[in-house]
Amino acid sequence: MKFNRPETLPEQSQWLASPTPEQLARTLAINIADQLRNALLVRPKASLAVSGGRTPKVMLQQLSQQQLDWHRIDITLVDERWVPEDDSASNAALVRAWLLQNHAAEATFFPMYTGQKSALEGQQYCQQRLDAMHWPLDVLVLGMGNDGHTASLFPLCPYLHDALSTDALCIATCAPVAPTDRMTLSATTLKLATHTHLHIEGDKKCQVLVHSIDLKDPSQTPIYTFLQHSLAIHWCP
Repeated sequence: MKFNRPETLPEQSQWLASPTPEQLARTLAINIADQLRNALLVRPKASLAVSGGRTPKVMLQQLSQQQLDWHRIDITLVDERWVPEDDSASNAALVRAWLLQNHAAEATFFPMYTGQKSALEGQQYCQQRLDAMHWPLDVLVLGMGNDGHTASLFPLCPYLHDALSTDALCIATCAPVAPTDRMTLSATTLKLATHTHLHIEGDKKCQVLVHSIDLKDPSQTPIYTFLQHSLAIHWCP
């Protein structure tokens, strides 16, 4: 189904609209599972990075029920708030609750938070942990905020230039809202993914996307960085 595709959306971007959040979640989960399954046909392991927040919960639950060789799949986060898993803001806790269940309980999870006092202090430890994963990512699922941020790449944040340009797997950064201390996969790491999905809902997010395309400035709307590459955008009203 295709409707309401923004006229200015780059040709290399797919526009995949669904009538409801539930249908969107189911369709995206099946799509991700198919891509992971295909990756496992040619390699012993496959990798997936997912986003936190409220939007992906149902999709993650749907994905956990897909039949896959989950024991051959590495999973990590796109970004993490620098808090332990017993904190309600933890993305790792969300992934354990919604994705690492059912069939997906057999997957290998690589959380970002390593226990150091700050994300900056934990950066090298997070990098070492993530080094054990299969790279580049086979499948990446991004989200987007109403300010045009994705992962923990926030507009005009003091570490944004480094996060957009570094060759490191991950980098410490900060958010304009608490908890401000964050760890994120770098833009370079994210752009190397074989398949990239953007999961958004509502007219406001569509407007933000169009605004980002018009601005053409990743420092103001970091999502624009990924609109310059092949991107499957999954949206519902």
